Amino acid sequence: MNISQSSAGLGTVLPLTSFENVLLFLFNVIHATTIIFLNVSVFLSIMMNRSLRRENRFMYMLSTSLSDFCSGVSYYYAGVLDVRDYYGSPTRTFYIVPTFLGLSYMAILAAQADRYHAVSAPFKYSQRMTRNRTLLVILAYWLYAFLMVAVNNLVTIGVAEKVTGFGTFVANIFTVVIMIGLNFKLFFIARFQLEREPASAERDNKRASIYLIIIVAMCFLIAWLPLFLHSTVCTFRGTPCYLFKNNGTDPLRILSRLNAIITPVLYIRGCSALRSTICIFVWRTPCCRIKG
Repeated sequence: MNISQSSAGLGTVLPLTSFENVLLFLFNVIHATTIIFLNVSVFLSIMMNRSLRRENRFMYMLSTSLSDFCSGVSYYYAGVLDVRDYYGSPTRTFYIVPTFLGLSYMAILAAQADRYHAVSAPFKYSQRMTRNRTLLVILAYWLYAFLMVAVNNLVTIGVAEKVTGFGTFVANIFTVVIMIGLNFKLFFIARFQLEREPASAERDNKRASIYLIIIVAMCFLIAWLPLFLHSTVCTFRGTPCYLFKNNGTDPLRILSRLNAIITPVLYIRGCSALRSTICIFVWRTPCCRIKG
């Protein structure tokens, strides 16, 4: 692949001369389109329903769906076309596309910590985490993400690689602590508290909310940990991390982006208020107006 062709970024990553290449091309296009469709649906449904916007957890859903939407749009470029979004590549996106994935990662981590705080100390949580403070937390990690974009573009490629490697290592630690440690504690605390409450619709909603956040965390770990571990190992060993032609031919990066499909599906399936809003006002279909 010569640089002039790569710089144009107009061709598909693989020539559409074989059945396998056509299937991969269609898969990547459908992948990107599905990410956009599902996350736009979640985003619009939360924006259209005032009662949803009053709850902190839906603010994190809103943030996740926005970052995943941007990731889906950018995947048409980084996953379908003949480009290499990596350090020093003439077709790189200057760290912007990976940042959208990072924002989704930070949103889910923040949501996990928020739910743990809400369940373990409900009275203190209601006093501390107002809606405005929740929005400040979301704004803070969005600003931090694009601050890192600016830093990576101002330093040399070697320094940027080291910063990314160190950041990935720290992210792995936070992932293990928050996604595994806190969720185990969250499950047992919630189970103990819910057993003490009398049977009611509110208790069922709380149980569904806890199970939803735990399932989202499990799917997140399955989708993200292989890429995190690979990036950490190759960075500290000094070996190339980007071994494929583009994001759409790299199994680990495809897997991490599948999380942008799985997460909104879980949100829609696990939250009846969100699901009914999407069906009635966004999709305008009665097919999924069921209690859940």
